[in-house]
Amino acid sequence: MPIDESRTFLPVNIAVLTVSDTRDLSTDRSGDTLVQRIAAAGHRVAAREIVRDDAPAIEALLRRWIADPAVDCVITTGGTGITGRDVTPEAFDRVLEKQIPGFGELFRMLSYAKIGTSTIQSRAIGGVAGGTYLFALPGSTGACKDAWDDILVHQLDSRFRPCNLVELMPRLQEHLRAA
Repeated sequence: MPIDESRTFLPVNIAVLTVSDTRDLSTDRSGDTLVQRIAAAGHRVAAREIVRDDAPAIEALLRRWIADPAVDCVITTGGTGITGRDVTPEAFDRVLEKQIPGFGELFRMLSYAKIGTSTIQSRAIGGVAGGTYLFALPGSTGACKDAWDDILVHQLDSRFRPCNLVELMPRLQEHLRAA
């Protein structure tokens, strides 16, 4: 899919959240991977944090970033599996206004080509809340690379054709103006 160089690139303000009981900034390779790719694409890292696998803590931080006009998009890494401690999708369910089902579907399709049927263990999810895009990725660096390189770098580029998520940003809250 082409980049239309005649269109203006609009940097997106992206917050990165790592969900983990064991990582800190010095050992957060997945968060580092996302931060590096976000910056290399010309976007801004608006915030970066690590929280434990705790749905209320994840939800609280998501709500804070959703309410922050300096954050256009949140990308999380970790907590999307199926073990008892994996609660990121549950926290997303508490805040999302609309899901973007195609994100998780496409992620798992692309992942299947690399890791086969193990991809069924991923509950990667995307959606919108308060005019902010939210994407939950698995905690592996490979999954973060795949989601960014194969999906998000394109959809968060205002020049990507035939369409992209950036061009929809001004309309994400139009339902509030109509009320």
